[in-house]
Amino acid sequence: MIELLDNLDVLYERHLDLTTVEMGGVALGVPAISVPRRSIVRAQSSVVARYRGGTDNDSEYYDADGRRLTLDEVVDDAARSDGFLYRADKITYKVRAGTVVGCAIYGRHLTHFAHLASYEELLDAFGRPDRACEDEAYGDLMGYDNYYWGARKHVRWDAWDDRVSLINLGDFEGNTAPEPDAPDEGPSYRG
Repeated sequence: MIELLDNLDVLYERHLDLTTVEMGGVALGVPAISVPRRSIVRAQSSVVARYRGGTDNDSEYYDADGRRLTLDEVVDDAARSDGFLYRADKITYKVRAGTVVGCAIYGRHLTHFAHLASYEELLDAFGRPDRACEDEAYGDLMGYDNYYWGARKHVRWDAWDDRVSLINLGDFEGNTAPEPDAPDEGPSYRG
């Protein structure tokens, strides 16, 4: 297994066999209960009806009846069913049916790509994506979402800060080629 955190250059690859890599010691396809519990600081699952938290606030979880849930209860539910497990070191695992099906990396790990000073440099380094979408809000360009189907990878370029702000791998929306008869998903251009 290739540990991606020790080999971030592997993320440049347009074709990546996700069965040969792991992120933070966790491989795709493993049971989510195998994610080290001590590393999880937040979770998301269907048992949570209301969430309160954020920067400088402790997370609070409530079920549909208004009962406060512990982090352990939410993690247990996410790990047994569907949800997300968030680590303090800016790694997230996506869980479906109790299995880790995706991982995302953001924050300080992405300083590895800080030498990329423009979107054009990102395209030179990662290659032309199979699908790219401009993200605009109120007429302002916020960034580009680049999808590489051969690696089941999404690379997010932040146009305001001129940096890579997210890379995810696996079963996230957009990471695989659309079905031949799928409807158009909106504005995009092919790289």
